[in-house]
Amino acid sequence: MKPKRTRNIKLALMALLSGALLSAEILAADAPRPVSTPPSAVFAKVGDTTILQQDYDVALAAATRKKFYHGKAPEGGVAALQREVGEALVANALLLREAKRRGLKPDDAAIRQTIQQYEQRYRDSKQWQQTRAQLAPALTKRLQEESLLSKLENLVHNVPPPDVKQIREYYAAHPDKFTEPEQVRLSVILLKVDPSSATTVWEKAHEEAQQLVMQLRGGADFAALARVKSGEASAEKGGDLGYLHRGMLPEAAQKTVDKLKPGDTADPVRLLEGVAIFRLNERKSPKLNDFEAVKERGRDLWLREQGEIAWNALIARLKKETPVRVDESRYLPLSTAAGAPAVKK
Repeated sequence: MKPKRTRNIKLALMALLSGALLSAEILAADAPRPVSTPPSAVFAKVGDTTILQQDYDVALAAATRKKFYHGKAPEGGVAALQREVGEALVANALLLREAKRRGLKPDDAAIRQTIQQYEQRYRDSKQWQQTRAQLAPALTKRLQEESLLSKLENLVHNVPPPDVKQIREYYAAHPDKFTEPEQVRLSVILLKVDPSSATTVWEKAHEEAQQLVMQLRGGADFAALARVKSGEASAEKGGDLGYLHRGMLPEAAQKTVDKLKPGDTADPVRLLEGVAIFRLNERKSPKLNDFEAVKERGRDLWLREQGEIAWNALIARLKKETPVRVDESRYLPLSTAAGAPAVKK
């Protein structure tokens, strides 16, 4: 069970927090929302709790900016995000109702401290001074809600610790979580080239690298050549990069190394920094750690997983027990695939 739903709920709540404080900036952003929404328009009814359309719009705008900050949203991405934010806001409302039902109280001292930090941070902001009377109550309300959700989450996640038998069962069922990944010990000679160099410069470096590969395959000492030729920081160590695991090398280098056997010298490969020659010195296979060595990690992972299971089960139960009505009329249609027809409801 992955903690995706919890993260989504927190993301939506924080979107509202940031939206309450920076509403003018958010409303100027290029985010999908109705041209005009009446202040009293309702997005959802969750039991006796009302979620206004304008609250949904602010949360969606902030979430859109956060998720697609790098540019235009991919096809279908906005439609999926609309539903994700809507589900998260409904879950927030359900969980807040539950927190109040359980008699939980927000941490007023921490909230006052946070408000003071905002006051200090924006003391020179004309926008803050002009809109403080309007924004401060909304910000306080969101901070109270965040505090209640945090307290409820901590309470629900506080499951009884597992016994050794349960940890062993978890260890046996999830060997990938306790396995050291494959490691390779590499050496490299890097002929540095400025990324903006002309093609002829790159070609010359590649030709030199091919000559070096011929020398190495003919018996030349790799470490000696690395000390003289390499522009990489490992040159003083004869090019030795030590042990690396997957994900630590650029993709082009990783594909090259994957084909090598211990003792092999690879053909030159072009990287961002220049032309590289790799030698594989050793390859360590993945290794499953002994249970005793990872028992504490197993306990922590078990607790985290069971906490998420309990949290998601609570949300599912609250949804089942509470009447929920959502206005989905502003949602964009979902597509089953790029170019496929929209799903009809």
